[in-house]
Amino acid sequence: MLIPIVAMVRKDLQIFLSDRRAVIMSFVAPIAIASFFGSLFSGSNDRQPARIPVAIVDQDRSAVSKAILANAQGDKNLRITTPTADEARDGVRRGSITVAVMLPSGFGDASGRAFFAGRERPEVTMWYDPSHAVELGLVRGVLTEHAMQAVSSQMFSGEAGRRLVDETLKNLDQSGMPPAQRMLLKELLTAVRGLNAKADAAGGTGGPAGFSMPYTVHEEAVTSGSNVAYNGYAHSFAGMGIQFLLFAAIDLGIGILVERQRGLWKRLRSAPVSRVSILGAKAASGTLLALMSLLVSFGFAMVVFKVRIQGSVIGFLAVAIACAIMASTFGLLIASIGKTPNATRGVAILSVLMMVMLGGAWVPTFVFPGWMQRVTVVVPARWAVDGLDAMTWRGLGFSEAVMPVVVLLGFAALFSTLTLARFRWDER
Repeated sequence: MLIPIVAMVRKDLQIFLSDRRAVIMSFVAPIAIASFFGSLFSGSNDRQPARIPVAIVDQDRSAVSKAILANAQGDKNLRITTPTADEARDGVRRGSITVAVMLPSGFGDASGRAFFAGRERPEVTMWYDPSHAVELGLVRGVLTEHAMQAVSSQMFSGEAGRRLVDETLKNLDQSGMPPAQRMLLKELLTAVRGLNAKADAAGGTGGPAGFSMPYTVHEEAVTSGSNVAYNGYAHSFAGMGIQFLLFAAIDLGIGILVERQRGLWKRLRSAPVSRVSILGAKAASGTLLALMSLLVSFGFAMVVFKVRIQGSVIGFLAVAIACAIMASTFGLLIASIGKTPNATRGVAILSVLMMVMLGGAWVPTFVFPGWMQRVTVVVPARWAVDGLDAMTWRGLGFSEAVMPVVVLLGFAALFSTLTLARFRWDER
């Protein structure tokens, strides 16, 4: 039985390698696209993080607004410019500025009064690009930190703050605050005045410095080992590799439909070869081609982009083989369900695109809604990408490859069963 199977497999491999377009699509296309996505989302430590372009329009020119601007310019997450209001709005509209912040005239004094009394807060205008709503939240939080530090520092020790302390104490009885709250605020402002007086007596040093972050942050990327670093190319090559395996599966299925349309499968029925043997040979040749494409892609990534198998090498090979088998049997399923090549191709491409999109091949699954993250476990591409990620940049052991391999082989078994049940020798 093996002789005709090996002959059919060799025939499929020879036909594939003689088709230059098929070879390019299988090897060059996934490498090119994965390289592009990897360059966008790579988290390599040797690259500077992208800064959010933020414009600050300072119409106040007070000590508080200047301190906010200075603090923001020193923030590693922001790239600050100081255009006019019209230029800032136009930059946001054109997309060159993500968020523009306008500090109005009188902001310093108004923020100081609001800092002590909690009323009549000044309005800060923020213009933002609606396609960058996530960055808006980050900018708002960062500017809140810088504003609190600048306002509190100025109110406790700056010239404007001392003036506002005296002004607030003078008008405190007419503020309309509850007596208990008014008494506490009076004690606080009196203490601030006393500290400033001692600072003046000591030569202008030792006064309150204002609020600052009450902690420091130690950032550490966590993987399975101290020498394992995240490489965005590993994920992009896993995702694009799986996508093009499934595209190759479409070509396998369409090729079978073309052969059936030409009557080749009727001739095979007269040969002393069973249907299982013929479909098994197709599955074997499809698996070899898919595995070859995946390994060539990762080989390129290892040489050019320093992608490494930080986990189990055996686990990586097991996941790769399971991916190839799953993709090959998926191609057979396409052939068993489809009727004509033209009618089947469009539906098959749509199915593959949906599969890789939901499987996290394009964007990581953590950006999906919670319910979608739970639903996508029924998509084989999700297990394929997660398994390859676990064996490469996550640096996990062989045990973490077992479940993806079992699930992918389970899908392969399901696809094979459906193929055997539905496959037709001739077109009807």
